[in-house]
Amino acid sequence: MLKAKKTSRRKFIKQSSLALSAYSVSNSLLLPFPLKNNSMVENKSFDVIIIGGSYSGLSAAMALGRSLRNTLVIDSGKPCNRQTPHSHNFLTQDGKTPAQISTIAKQQVEAYETVKFYNGLATNGKKRNEGFEIETASGETFFSKKLIIATGIKDIMPDIKGFSNCWGISVIHCPYCHGYEYRTQKTGIMANRGQAFHLASLVNNLTPNLTILTQGEADFDMEQIKKLKKHKIEIVENEISEIEHKNGQINNVIFKNGRKMNFDAVYAAIPFIQHSDIPNTLGCNLNEQGYIEVDPFQKTSVEGVFACGDNTTPFRSVAYAVSCGNIAGAIVNKELVEERF
Repeated sequence: MLKAKKTSRRKFIKQSSLALSAYSVSNSLLLPFPLKNNSMVENKSFDVIIIGGSYSGLSAAMALGRSLRNTLVIDSGKPCNRQTPHSHNFLTQDGKTPAQISTIAKQQVEAYETVKFYNGLATNGKKRNEGFEIETASGETFFSKKLIIATGIKDIMPDIKGFSNCWGISVIHCPYCHGYEYRTQKTGIMANRGQAFHLASLVNNLTPNLTILTQGEADFDMEQIKKLKKHKIEIVENEISEIEHKNGQINNVIFKNGRKMNFDAVYAAIPFIQHSDIPNTLGCNLNEQGYIEVDPFQKTSVEGVFACGDNTTPFRSVAYAVSCGNIAGAIVNKELVEERF
């Protein structure tokens, strides 16, 4: 994380009269409908451009719309969790489908007339003397004083037959988002080393029927092995060749040596990349994990550029995305106010 400036977050919040809330939960969700017709975006210059129109981007847009900021949301409609059937652990919306929640969110943001939407892919970003220039795949160019990047991340699927079909359904990533639905059931953890051990400790609280699938030689220290044995957690080092499933629901995991094991769910820790190359193009710093570095107010290392949502944190949840998106929108407005007032 970038170091915060001398003014403490508590002091800033008090001065700005911001009420910030944090939640925990399931992922940023797919917008199941087209954005407003692009012909409606007649203006090319805005106070703020938000790249990414899922929960973090929409939350930032709402904060800016309520502050009468001319805002453009550019979104291609392809978030990383588009297969997720239900959202959980989000107050007032627990168990709703992504389509249901997204529809309400989008309709509420559309009520603010200063917020416009562009259905398309932002492909390039340039910093100008007085702001930013954003180009789209269709060749259109928009300008803004400030920029919020809410583009999420792109998961890199392993070369395992059936894996991508099950991703977000029964091959899952988060005990808080999905664990309750698979409580007490036969569960695998496809990971190794510290990541596998951490997941095992969390998932063991939900089910005692747990197996770690290390995809090769296990890499645990003696203390970790001792604890795994204590909780009767099996370690399987064989490599997986296929996941047998029906409509994304796992039946069996098949290994390269021919062994077959039945599971109801498998947690998988897989690599990712930034969904958009624009943060890199603009020179935003990434941390060792590959997330965009931001300070407590969602500021990146580039002046005038903010980032929020899955591209900044391993906490891939709707609630966290909504929270940090709201912060980003509020702080962007604060900077615009200070520059004008």
